[in-house]
Amino acid sequence: MQKLTNKEEELMRIFWERGQMFVRDIVALYDDPKPHFNTISTMVRTLEMKGFVGHESFGPTYRYYPVISQEQFSKGQLGNVVTRYFENSYKSVVSALIEEEKISIDELEELIRKVQNQ
Repeated sequence: MQKLTNKEEELMRIFWERGQMFVRDIVALYDDPKPHFNTISTMVRTLEMKGFVGHESFGPTYRYYPVISQEQFSKGQLGNVVTRYFENSYKSVVSALIEEEKISIDELEELIRKVQNQ
């Protein structure tokens, strides 16, 4: 999965929350000063080239829609973090969470039960 810039990820969050949209509808969601229509249009087309959104034609304009769910994106991002920072070891991730006291014993036991039930 390709990486997204912060602005591209912000646009994807709009698509995930609202579904199908025309560029003019996206621009309207921004506070003043609103980004230029062409700026948003370029970003949306970049998202399409990266495989995150698709479009359907309505005469001379396009309505865009997400083709990757937020869950798929989140899983891909997690995989990138694990690969980049934890040498592709999910065990190292869990160990880091334990060391930083970010996960409780009850949560660990719940995860163990979940694994055992698969």
